[in-house]
Amino acid sequence: MKLTDLRPKAGSVKRKKRIARGPGSGHGKTATRGHKGQKSRSGGLKDARKFEGGRSTLIMRLPKRGMAGQVPGELHRVEYQVVNIGQIARQFSSGEVNPALLAKAGLVRPGYPVKVLSNGELSKALSISAHAFSKAAAEKIKAAGGQATVIGREA
Repeated sequence: MKLTDLRPKAGSVKRKKRIARGPGSGHGKTATRGHKGQKSRSGGLKDARKFEGGRSTLIMRLPKRGMAGQVPGELHRVEYQVVNIGQIARQFSSGEVNPALLAKAGLVRPGYPVKVLSNGELSKALSISAHAFSKAAAEKIKAAGGQATVIGREA
């Protein structure tokens, strides 16, 4: 037996349906599309989920409000990453603390603005730099003998 002698079993392989190849194909004239109607024509049904029989779709009839892709009132809001004083006190014993060091310690992600909140206790004098501080956090830092420095958005 040779490789060229191999053939599929009789009846296991069907011939491809050749549509619109004349009456001899068995699928001539209307090419299995029936007679007239939208589905028989080219272009047919664009998106069956939105199609409503030719009338204006629901999404087009509903009023549009606000800016696309934006939640109203949140257009110019800055999304801060928050870190608590207690977390900073556990990670750092003394010296300067800035967003780069906080990111290195795994408390925040690098490249985003950081806000320090007052949850936790601070007994060490730390000089903390961040993009924003809560009032209570700034007071706790000053009470411990440290310094709270607000830095610009670029840092």
